[in-house]
Amino acid sequence: MFGFFKTNPVKNLEKQYAKKLEEARDQQRHGDVVAASRLTAEAEEILAEIEQLEALRTQGQG
Repeated sequence: MFGFFKTNPVKNLEKQYAKKLEEARDQQRHGDVVAASRLTAEAEEILAEIEQLEALRTQGQG
């Protein structure tokens, strides 16, 4: 009934993805390449989740 109150999990994951990339960038600028690599890997995992949800959503509509 009140579908507009539902949160979009993809938008939430996109925010997390952007935040991880910013953190990785900051770590790399500070010279901590290991932490930057770890954060980038975490961001890539989030991106994979986003792509999976998008694929499921498009399959449901088609």
